Amino acid sequence: MFVLRKVYCRIFQKAFRAALPFLPYRKPKLLHSVKEIPEVCRKWKVDSVMLVTDAGIRSMGLTEFLERTLEENGIDCCVYDRTVANPTIWNVEEARELYLEHGAQAIIAFGGGSSMDCAKAAGARIVKPNQSISQMKGLLKVHKRLPLLIAVPTTAGTGSETTLAAVITDSERHYKYPINDFSLIPLYAVLDYHETVGLPKNITATTGMDALTHAVEAYIGGSTTKETRAMAEEAVRLIHQHLKTAYEDGHNKAARKGMLKAAYCAGVAFTKSYVGYVHAVAHSLGGQYGTPHGLANAVILPVVLRMYGSSCEKKLARLARNTGVVDQALGDAETAELFIDWVQQMNDDMGIPRKLSGIQEEDIRVMAKHADKEGNPLYPVPRLMNRKELEAIYDAVKE
Repeated sequence: MFVLRKVYCRIFQKAFRAALPFLPYRKPKLLHSVKEIPEVCRKWKVDSVMLVTDAGIRSMGLTEFLERTLEENGIDCCVYDRTVANPTIWNVEEARELYLEHGAQAIIAFGGGSSMDCAKAAGARIVKPNQSISQMKGLLKVHKRLPLLIAVPTTAGTGSETTLAAVITDSERHYKYPINDFSLIPLYAVLDYHETVGLPKNITATTGMDALTHAVEAYIGGSTTKETRAMAEEAVRLIHQHLKTAYEDGHNKAARKGMLKAAYCAGVAFTKSYVGYVHAVAHSLGGQYGTPHGLANAVILPVVLRMYGSSCEKKLARLARNTGVVDQALGDAETAELFIDWVQQMNDDMGIPRKLSGIQEEDIRVMAKHADKEGNPLYPVPRLMNRKELEAIYDAVKE
């Protein structure tokens, strides 16, 4: 990367970090059961809601209890269940139209990160009808308060129930980009472990590693605070303790509770301290091929950590020691290497591949350009990379 561009990126990041204490970050109010949602609706004088989910979740009957609970409490509910794995502008516009046609007054996002991202973006379009989704990409382009938004995560990974981000795909351009604004943080988050019980093994694995990626990238970046470091450490500690158990026994109550908390803590960490090139590359793969976000993050994480090398050794070693991942009295370099080995071993043990299929050589240049545009100058990564350097990440993970 050219020296002047490096200087610009670091100045931008330092300025953003200096502004952190003055920015209107907030955490959602926590609920612990979907049974509490009708009371929230009554408090906000809401008698009609739109439920945003996906067809798979609804076909499994996971929304039935919530839909019945709303009906029993006299709250009308329309359902948008066409959200796809990487939600598109088309999804957002369809959900917005349903909300307006139904006269809804609030949105309940029920599912993984895709449903929550779709719900957030639809809310943004509802309050800003003259601004397109593409005009909202980047930082602080929404500005207006969304309708009451309640997030019910059914996976323990994205942390979207507590973040200011929504990631949307332009399916025509094969381009996936984040929208970041404080108004996108849900007002309420329902951390009900019952909604994650029995989650398929592969989803448990990839969403769990997604949460780990959030925590690690937030921790090793240059915009951490005392709070975000503590939250990232707690997330990694819980993942180290509970993810394998949740994967092996999907009905284990303690493991499911632990992973929901881990995803939430990681979400708090990265919504303030941001992520890094793992996410930038993963988003480009999602936009180009529809690669599931958690899977992409899981495969890419150990590769990028090794590429960062000595630039993240000290922080990675501290994270490893403080979370119990590595308990040996070793130097920073050895401890960091053992942490990366643990990440790779977690992937291997849960059947997550080391390579991603379908990556075409002719697409890498364009995807790297998108990753470069997303990551620089926003993400406070340990070592800055340009487009050409980012291309090496795609080469490292393609079959």
